[in-house]
Amino acid sequence: MRKTLAHVFMHAAAWLLLAGIPAGAEEEPRAAGAPQPPKNKHPEYAQVEDIPGLPRVLLLGDSISIGYTLPVRARLKEVANIHRPPENCASTARGLRQLDTWLGAGKWDVIHFNFGLHDIKYLDKAGKYVPPDKGAQVTLPEHYEKNLRTLVRRLKGTGAALIFATTTPVPAGALARVEGDAILYNRIAAKIMKEEGVAINDLFAFALEKQAEIQLERNVHFTKHGYQLMADRVAEKIKTALKARERQ
Repeated sequence: MRKTLAHVFMHAAAWLLLAGIPAGAEEEPRAAGAPQPPKNKHPEYAQVEDIPGLPRVLLLGDSISIGYTLPVRARLKEVANIHRPPENCASTARGLRQLDTWLGAGKWDVIHFNFGLHDIKYLDKAGKYVPPDKGAQVTLPEHYEKNLRTLVRRLKGTGAALIFATTTPVPAGALARVEGDAILYNRIAAKIMKEEGVAINDLFAFALEKQAEIQLERNVHFTKHGYQLMADRVAEKIKTALKARERQ
C-alpha cells in the first residue's frame, strides 16, 4: 500500500533522531506570531561564553551544520570559540534577512558557512515538503546566485576569513528534492567563491565518496559517525584558516 505523506514524515523524523539531529531542524521558519521553540532546546544552540584570547569562529548553515557543531567544538576546544546561531540558517533568502542578527556586534576571525539544501527543496503553497511535481522550488538557480553573491559580499565586510562548505549530496528518493540539484547549485557557488576569493570546503565530494557508509537512506541527513567525520574536516579547515591569519 502506498505510504501517505504523513507516514513519510514520521519515518524521516525517526531517522533524524537516530542520526542525532533535532527532528525540527529542517522545519521552515514559523509564521509571524507563532510561538517559537526555546533557543536553548538543543545543545548545539547553547550560547558560547568566549574564552578570552582565543579567536572567534562562526558556523552558519542548515541541519547538516547543526549535526557537526558539537564535535567541531570538541575538536577546537582551547583553540577557538565556536559559535552558531540558535536556529537552522535554512535558505539564502533567510540568510539575507537574518545575517545581521547572526553576525551580532562582535568580531569574527573565521566564518564557515553554507546555503543550498533549503534553496533546492520543493514546497507546496502551504509551505509543506512535497515531491517536485507537486510544488515549487524555494530558490531558482538564478536567484540562488544573486542571493549567495550578496551574502558573500556582506560576509567579506566582516573582515573574517571565509570558508564556504559545498552542499552535501541529495540521495535518490529524498523527500522534496531532486538528486542532481546539489551539483548544479554547487557549481554556481564555486563560481562565486572563485570570483570572490573565498576558500571552499568540499563537503559534497567528501560525503559522496563515503555516501553508502555515512548518509541515511533516502534522506539528506547523516549518521552520527558521518557527522564526526565531517567535523574532522571542518575543524581542520578552520585551523588552516586561523594559522593563515596568524601569518598575516
